[in-house]
Amino acid sequence: QVQLVESGGGLVQSGGSLRLSCVASGSSFRLNGVSWYRQVPGQSREQVAEITGGGLITYLHSVKGRFTISRDDAKKMFYLQMNNLRPEDAAVYFCMADWMNPVPEVGRSWGQGTQVTVSS
Repeated sequence: QVQLVESGGGLVQSGGSLRLSCVASGSSFRLNGVSWYRQVPGQSREQVAEITGGGLITYLHSVKGRFTISRDDAKKMFYLQMNNLRPEDAAVYFCMADWMNPVPEVGRSWGQGTQVTVSS
């Protein structure tokens, strides 16, 4: 199994920036696609950004030009740089990763979530 731990959430004023980090740990695995999701209470979880195993990047339309997803496979980490934050970006943010190990088996893991609050 692979465990994911996020960090970097917090309170920021509208227009400010935050950088979320997600670190993966486990035995002998390789990350494939990695994503960031967010969820507001009472609403469905939505995908904010993704990097596929082949390096294709996609963004939720409302964050294009403001958020940047990146990854460092050597460190088994991936990131979400969030600039020009808006009150509507406030949510719990989750990292998600698809992985494979030498067995081989594949799996999907989620982080525990980190709160992002944006004050207007």
